[in-house]
Amino acid sequence: MSREKLARACLHRLTNAGFDKAQCAVTDSETHELSAEAGSLNLLRTNFDTEIRLLGIADHKRASISINGADDAAIDAGIQDLLNLVRGSEPDEAYDIAPGQAPESFSCGPSEPDYDSMYDRIDEILEYTRATYPVINMRSAGATFNRSQTRFLNSNGVDFESDMSRYDVGIGFASKEGAATSSMMGTGYSAFDLNEQVKDCAYIDELFRQSTEQIKTKPVPAKFLGEMIITPHCLHSFIGFLLGKIVDYDLISGTSIYKDKLNQQVASEKLSIHSRPVSANTVGGYFVTSDGFKAEDVTILDAGVLKSYQLSLYGANKTGLSRAVNSGGCYFVDPGDTSLDEIIKGTKQGVLIGRFSGGRPNDRGDFSGVAKNSYYVEDGKIQYPISETMVSGNLIDLLANVEAVSSELIHFGRSASPWVKVSGITVS
Repeated sequence: MSREKLARACLHRLTNAGFDKAQCAVTDSETHELSAEAGSLNLLRTNFDTEIRLLGIADHKRASISINGADDAAIDAGIQDLLNLVRGSEPDEAYDIAPGQAPESFSCGPSEPDYDSMYDRIDEILEYTRATYPVINMRSAGATFNRSQTRFLNSNGVDFESDMSRYDVGIGFASKEGAATSSMMGTGYSAFDLNEQVKDCAYIDELFRQSTEQIKTKPVPAKFLGEMIITPHCLHSFIGFLLGKIVDYDLISGTSIYKDKLNQQVASEKLSIHSRPVSANTVGGYFVTSDGFKAEDVTILDAGVLKSYQLSLYGANKTGLSRAVNSGGCYFVDPGDTSLDEIIKGTKQGVLIGRFSGGRPNDRGDFSGVAKNSYYVEDGKIQYPISETMVSGNLIDLLANVEAVSSELIHFGRSASPWVKVSGITVS
């Protein structure tokens, strides 16, 4: 049965089962994975899967379920489970599904994997590190081709079809010399093709070089209050606080520090953030929101002014605020007008942080954690790699105290980030 026929059959059964409102999404996915461990290619596998996601609302009660079987028995059992879940849930008049919209089809990415390119890129990166950085231990490296084809229908007449594919490349590595080792580092990116060598994407070659330096580290001279230059690979660890506080739970509960802050200055004017799932420059975005709307790009932070919350249809109905035009993710941070070299030269005392490991900040934004794969900066120069060092501060203040944003930008496919320098950080 085609995705369309299967989705329509499921929707018909949902309405016949007594649901007032219903939606169904049928997704056929395929994954082609080539990977290496410990420096050797060791796995090529392909997986195919069909998932049916069902949602039903009855008497203002809502439930959702996913099933993997596409036969009549599996669908009937899934719908019965959904009915049982709905009957046991609490009613809420804010539950709803998307209204009718013009049917539309979306597509992006190649239709078939290029196994030769997948092999060449992974083989090249393994050979390159062996020849150029012999102290690097490539723990893992892989290229994956992902394709998903979805038919999304609801009882209000929504009918969206999407066909999306991309390559995902990921690596994990550390350097070792004798008994000394660097901290583990991992990164990756998404692309519509694999024409570029892995080392030339996402700042990876420079990360390799840094890893070899980070075998030998020293502590910072003493505890100090200073600056922190956040790398693109680490930036989401810090802007994630804001992004996590403008979603359903925190705004519905009223606990968000950004409640009633829409169209107000909440961060430095140097900082602008966008969510771009449908941009032509985005790889691995989406065209349909989880609650059934055609997705759009949106500016979340415009020169420090909060322009949009990230509320779902339910969150919007619950709070009386506007629904976000997408489901978040695909975050792009605008570059600034200062080069990274100039940012470093303008730093009196601080750290260049490559990776952050810490607990969840509290509701006031206080955070504390360990800077890994990082450097000590003093008098405008990177002095040396540092051993694991505590950094702490307040994320609300951090976002307000942005001193510079780099003109350089690292593109990861699904996101892009510059280097961002902030002040008022305790380093110990």
